[in-house]
Amino acid sequence: MKRQNSHTPAEPTRSELEILQVLWKNGPSTVRFVNDQLNEQKRAVQYTSTLKLMQIMFEKGLLKRDESSMKHIYSAATEEQKTKGLLLDRFVDALYNGSASSLMMQLLGNKKTSKKELEEIRELLNRLESGNDKQS
Repeated sequence: MKRQNSHTPAEPTRSELEILQVLWKNGPSTVRFVNDQLNEQKRAVQYTSTLKLMQIMFEKGLLKRDESSMKHIYSAATEEQKTKGLLLDRFVDALYNGSASSLMMQLLGNKKTSKKELEEIRELLNRLESGNDKQS
Protein backbone atom coordinates (compact mmCIF):
# COMPACT_ATOMS: atom_id res chain seq x y z
CA MET A 1 0.00 0.00 0.00
CA LYS A 2 1.46 3.31 -1.08
CA ARG A 3 0.20 6.24 0.94
CA GLN A 4 1.31 9.82 0.69
CA ASN A 5 0.31 12.29 3.37
CA SER A 6 -0.42 15.78 2.11
CA HIS A 7 -0.14 17.36 5.56
CA THR A 8 2.98 18.21 7.51
CA PRO A 9 4.56 15.10 9.05
CA ALA A 10 4.07 14.53 12.76
CA GLU A 11 6.81 15.34 15.25
CA PRO A 12 9.05 12.27 15.51
CA THR A 13 9.43 10.35 18.77
CA ARG A 14 12.90 9.62 20.15
CA SER A 15 12.99 6.17 18.48
CA GLU A 16 11.75 7.62 15.20
CA LEU A 17 14.40 10.33 15.38
CA GLU A 18 17.10 7.65 15.75
CA ILE A 19 15.86 6.04 12.52
CA LEU A 20 15.72 9.40 10.75
CA GLN A 21 19.30 10.13 11.80
CA VAL A 22 20.46 6.85 10.22
CA LEU A 23 18.65 7.73 6.99
CA TRP A 24 19.91 11.33 6.94
CA LYS A 25 23.47 10.11 7.41
CA ASN A 26 23.39 7.16 5.00
CA GLY A 27 20.66 8.02 2.50
CA PRO A 28 17.89 5.67 1.33
CA SER A 29 18.26 2.29 3.05
CA THR A 30 16.65 -1.07 3.73
CA VAL A 31 15.12 -1.92 7.09
CA ARG A 32 17.95 -4.43 7.64
CA PHE A 33 20.61 -1.74 7.16
CA VAL A 34 18.82 0.70 9.49
CA ASN A 35 18.39 -2.02 12.11
CA ASP A 36 22.09 -2.95 11.88
CA GLN A 37 23.08 0.70 12.31
CA LEU A 38 20.81 1.11 15.35
CA ASN A 39 22.33 -2.00 16.92
CA GLU A 40 25.85 -0.65 16.34
CA GLN A 41 25.15 2.88 17.54
CA LYS A 42 22.46 2.74 20.17
CA ARG A 43 21.15 -0.45 21.71
CA ALA A 44 19.93 -3.92 20.85
CA VAL A 45 16.86 -3.58 18.63
CA GLN A 46 14.96 -6.47 17.07
CA TYR A 47 14.55 -6.38 13.28
CA THR A 48 10.77 -6.81 13.58
CA SER A 49 10.58 -3.79 15.91
CA THR A 50 12.51 -1.63 13.45
CA LEU A 51 10.35 -2.87 10.56
CA LYS A 52 7.11 -2.10 12.39
CA LEU A 53 8.29 1.34 13.48
CA MET A 54 9.42 2.23 9.96
CA GLN A 55 6.05 1.10 8.57
CA ILE A 56 4.31 3.36 11.12
CA MET A 57 6.65 6.22 10.20
CA PHE A 58 5.70 5.74 6.55
CA GLU A 59 2.00 5.91 7.46
CA LYS A 60 2.64 9.07 9.50
CA GLY A 61 4.43 10.70 6.57
CA LEU A 62 7.86 10.71 8.22
CA LEU A 63 9.33 8.29 5.66
CA LYS A 64 9.02 7.61 1.95
CA ARG A 65 9.13 4.04 0.65
CA ASP A 66 10.36 2.81 -2.73
CA GLU A 67 8.53 -0.43 -3.46
CA SER A 68 9.99 -0.97 -6.95
CA SER A 69 12.30 -3.79 -5.84
CA MET A 70 11.76 -6.83 -3.64
CA LYS A 71 13.45 -5.11 -0.70
CA HIS A 72 11.70 -1.87 0.14
CA ILE A 73 13.99 1.14 0.37
CA TYR A 74 13.05 3.84 2.89
CA SER A 75 14.14 7.47 2.95
CA ALA A 76 13.37 10.46 5.15
CA ALA A 77 10.36 12.45 3.97
CA THR A 78 11.78 15.76 5.24
CA GLU A 79 15.20 17.35 5.29
CA GLU A 80 17.32 17.01 8.41
CA GLN A 81 17.66 20.75 9.03
CA LYS A 82 13.93 21.36 8.56
CA THR A 83 13.03 18.65 11.10
CA LYS A 84 15.68 19.76 13.60
CA GLY A 85 14.58 23.37 13.20
CA LEU A 86 10.96 22.44 13.93
CA LEU A 87 11.95 20.40 16.99
CA LEU A 88 14.22 23.17 18.25
CA ASP A 89 11.51 25.80 17.80
CA ARG A 90 9.05 23.68 19.79
CA PHE A 91 11.67 23.04 22.48
CA VAL A 92 12.51 26.76 22.83
CA ASP A 93 8.82 27.66 22.91
CA ALA A 94 8.03 25.04 25.56
CA LEU A 95 11.01 25.52 27.88
CA TYR A 96 12.16 29.10 27.29
CA ASN A 97 8.93 30.91 26.34
CA GLY A 98 10.29 31.31 22.82
CA SER A 99 13.45 33.11 23.96
CA ALA A 100 16.52 31.96 22.00
CA SER A 101 18.73 34.18 24.18
CA SER A 102 17.52 32.39 27.34
CA LEU A 103 18.38 29.06 25.73
CA MET A 104 21.85 30.29 24.74
CA MET A 105 22.54 31.68 28.21
CA GLN A 106 21.54 28.33 29.73
CA LEU A 107 23.71 26.39 27.26
CA LEU A 108 26.76 28.57 27.74
CA GLY A 109 26.30 28.61 31.52
CA ASN A 110 25.97 24.83 31.89
CA LYS A 111 28.83 23.75 29.67
CA LYS A 112 32.47 24.61 29.34
CA THR A 113 32.51 26.31 25.96
CA SER A 114 35.80 26.06 24.05
CA LYS A 115 37.58 29.07 22.59
CA LYS A 116 36.88 27.71 19.09
CA GLU A 117 33.14 27.36 19.83
CA LEU A 118 33.02 30.92 21.18
CA GLU A 119 34.73 32.18 18.00
CA GLU A 120 32.17 30.33 15.86
CA ILE A 121 29.32 31.84 17.90
CA ARG A 122 30.83 35.34 17.46
CA GLU A 123 31.12 34.80 13.69
CA LEU A 124 27.49 33.69 13.53
CA LEU A 125 26.37 36.72 15.54
CA ASN A 126 28.38 39.02 13.27
CA ARG A 127 26.78 37.46 10.16
CA LEU A 128 23.30 37.78 11.69
CA GLU A 129 23.91 41.43 12.62
CA SER A 130 25.23 42.21 9.12
CA GLY A 131 22.16 40.60 7.58
CA ASN A 132 19.82 42.54 9.86
CA ASP A 133 21.53 45.86 9.10
CA LYS A 134 20.90 45.38 5.37
CA GLN A 135 17.17 44.87 5.99
CA SER A 136 16.77 48.04 8.08
